[in-house]
Amino acid sequence: MIMGEGAASLYERAEHAARVIRARTRVEPRIALVLGSGLGAFADEFDDAVAIPYSEIPGFKQSTVPGHEGRLVIGSVDSVPVVAMQGRVHYYEGYSLEEVTFPIRTFKLLGIKTLILTNASGGINVELGQGTLMVLSDHVNLMGDNPLRGPNDERFGPRFPDMTAVYARDLQEFVVEEAKTIGVDVRRGIYGALSGPSYETPAEIHLLRNLGADAVGMSTVPEAIVARHMGLEVLGISCITNMAAGISDEPINHEEVMATGDRVRDIFALLLRRVVERIHARVGGL
Repeated sequence: MIMGEGAASLYERAEHAARVIRARTRVEPRIALVLGSGLGAFADEFDDAVAIPYSEIPGFKQSTVPGHEGRLVIGSVDSVPVVAMQGRVHYYEGYSLEEVTFPIRTFKLLGIKTLILTNASGGINVELGQGTLMVLSDHVNLMGDNPLRGPNDERFGPRFPDMTAVYARDLQEFVVEEAKTIGVDVRRGIYGALSGPSYETPAEIHLLRNLGADAVGMSTVPEAIVARHMGLEVLGISCITNMAAGISDEPINHEEVMATGDRVRDIFALLLRRVVERIHARVGGL
């Protein structure tokens, strides 16, 4: 057991993981990305990249889901230093939310200021067709748990963090503006998070629609909550890979999710590249 994980605090374990990562690269990123199902190929485009399997980073858990490579990639995008999770771990895999969000804790101690969260999600709003990109304006947490449950370490953030504006408005504007420049239709919407792994029933989707959700998925929200707890600015982008149960009569399967992610890969990568450049330029490299 590294550092006596059972005794070390969450903060100390995240510090240790950050030191291990720093020892593998000279790059000092201020922007981090979490790349969801079928969207991990963006990290393959990094210049001068160093890839570290999660198994080599203390505290990082291994993804068991197809489409999640399970490695941390550090490099640059058009000279902007970045770090990306090529795949994430999920609550439904049997991990605790502390384990799911541990990489985000580590990012904070690496010096990350901005977190870009991506995911594949099911469309609830009928105006969001398959392959549409949706920038998150807010979320509804119906996972039945919260990653901040338990003792609070003030070194990370306050006991009761404000969630009035989880997803930074100016970052949302960056996405909309850059999408318009390259001719991509991006919508804003509210993301509903459930625990999974079963896809939702039509009745559950009906409930989510009544609650105001435009899309549904099984990730992102715990990471966003933890990031805001620590004062990181957050941007969320969903790729609508399928229509949710009851919105379409077609059965839902993970292969469809992966296929749609592959179809939008190039345009998604172009948009991410431009948004990363905008974030970097805004404050002179953070």
